[in-house]
Amino acid sequence: VRSLAVVDGSDPYSRYFLEPRSTADLADRARLIETATSRCHTLVPLIKEIGTDALFALRRIGRALDASRGDTERSERISAFFDHCKTNDLAMSVAQTDVKGDRSLGPSAQPNPDSYLRIVERQTDGIVVRGAKVHTSCTPNTNELIVLPTRAMGAADSDWAVSFAIPVNTPGLRLVASPYGSHAGSEFDSPISSQRLMMETTTLFDDVFVPNERVFLDGQHEFAGPLALAFVDYHRFTAISYKLPLVDALVGSAALMADMNGISRAAHVRDKLTALISYAETLRALVESSAQRGTPDDAGVFVPDPLIVNIAKSHFAHGYHHALQQVQDLAGGLLVTAPGGADFSNPDIGPMLSSLLGGRDGIDGEQRIRAMNMVSDLTTREFGGYHAVLAIHAEGSLEAEKMMIARSYDSSRVVTYARKLAGID
Repeated sequence: VRSLAVVDGSDPYSRYFLEPRSTADLADRARLIETATSRCHTLVPLIKEIGTDALFALRRIGRALDASRGDTERSERISAFFDHCKTNDLAMSVAQTDVKGDRSLGPSAQPNPDSYLRIVERQTDGIVVRGAKVHTSCTPNTNELIVLPTRAMGAADSDWAVSFAIPVNTPGLRLVASPYGSHAGSEFDSPISSQRLMMETTTLFDDVFVPNERVFLDGQHEFAGPLALAFVDYHRFTAISYKLPLVDALVGSAALMADMNGISRAAHVRDKLTALISYAETLRALVESSAQRGTPDDAGVFVPDPLIVNIAKSHFAHGYHHALQQVQDLAGGLLVTAPGGADFSNPDIGPMLSSLLGGRDGIDGEQRIRAMNMVSDLTTREFGGYHAVLAIHAEGSLEAEKMMIARSYDSSRVVTYARKLAGID
């Protein structure tokens, strides 16, 4: 595992910080993300993955911004911050999604100007920002917070075109944690969620001062959209990589419950298992293909194929809830009606429960309910609901993926072919 996680040399460092210089580097990054998520029982750690996605994007857009200005100031700032995080092996979170207010209006047209994070004061040594970001995962567990714009912006939106990085203990930065996961059950009743939790926050910026050396974008509205998209290029690749252990868990859960229930040989069960296997392995093939079809940017840093990445993300999201249905079907109603761990520990009723709630020969009731509870954690309880919402909204909505698929596909090739078949050319 060390050879995958660490880039060795005179100064070893985490592979997360390795800018991909080949398709093999992209494939290794995907494997590292998958392995880390698997070890965390389907929950991506996300304290290195998302931050380095942002760093790679910032480096690309920093070069473009400097080229437009005829200097190297922003690239130097970004590189200094990159090296700071890499050398000290820091944990990073990203705040990108604004609260948005009226979704039909841009930042400058909002009734509440703080609906998008904005610059409220420019000082000689830095800027002051006000507003909020939502869906900021793992921020209480990190050292640094990287802020990115969430959308393309026009000239009127210059005060909202802002990107920077600050320590999480910066004065005026407030993390309002979601209560999700605050009532974890026992390890018996909730075998995954009692041990694993991703903290989510609404992140408030109450007139936060950011020094110049940590400011990457401060009014250059024409670079807000490109920076948001550059981040997506890497972050959706991270997303499809960390979904692999989750779909593996669904396939494994279905097969395990079918076996415990003694129905593995039934034709309809084989059909459902085949569908789940196809769903999972199609995602895996798309992840691998997106790395293999990666191409270098102007600095030689490889970017995953955006067409395949977005097809993979769309495939996962559109099929996820149907996969949950198939797993729940094979497991049975005890997913939500089974006795708890305290009941099995009760000397008066525990032995009877273990005897009566068993499955096929060799599977006692406690074993079967432990398996049921794991499946329920993944598919029916708060943790499962969290995963189900992430499938739809995390790393971009279904509509965002469709737009990127249409934007990334070169239709000229197939139109030319169709014209040839029609005898037009």
